[in-house]
Amino acid sequence: MFTTLLNIARRHIIWFGAFKFAAGLAVGFMMGIYFLPILTAEQGLDDQTLAARQNSAERVGIFRRDLAGSDRFHWGEGQIMVNDTQIWLDGEIAPGPDYRLYLTPSFVETKADFLAIKDQSVMVSPIKAYKNFSVDIPTGITARSYPAVLIWCEAFGAFITAAQLK
Repeated sequence: MFTTLLNIARRHIIWFGAFKFAAGLAVGFMMGIYFLPILTAEQGLDDQTLAARQNSAERVGIFRRDLAGSDRFHWGEGQIMVNDTQIWLDGEIAPGPDYRLYLTPSFVETKADFLAIKDQSVMVSPIKAYKNFSVDIPTGITARSYPAVLIWCEAFGAFITAAQLK
């Protein structure tokens, strides 16, 4: 009888240990997805560079946290500026993996709205910094042709933020 109870206890201990290991692995993986982009993010523009570029901006938009498609994990805040060769942000976006900057044919503020116009939008560049980022516009893309800019997470198909350019 004692041996039978001991065998049952061992089996349950092994299953409990395996469950704890699997749960810890899953939590660690999810934390890695979130924290790895933060740890490997590039440095954004400094204040002097932002001030020097201010006069070259041809169009400006505002990223706001209160867009319909934004939430506490997916947001942007600050002033996005565009000229013929570059797009840069004086502000901050929520950290995350695989962000892309798009020029869009109209201003949208939800995932569903963006998916409806994604094929008409132009992906400008990946975003590697979360504060004061700057990206070069590839040759062949005319930024003046697009009235809005949007940040999208390709890995998870998540809307981050958008701004209408004026």
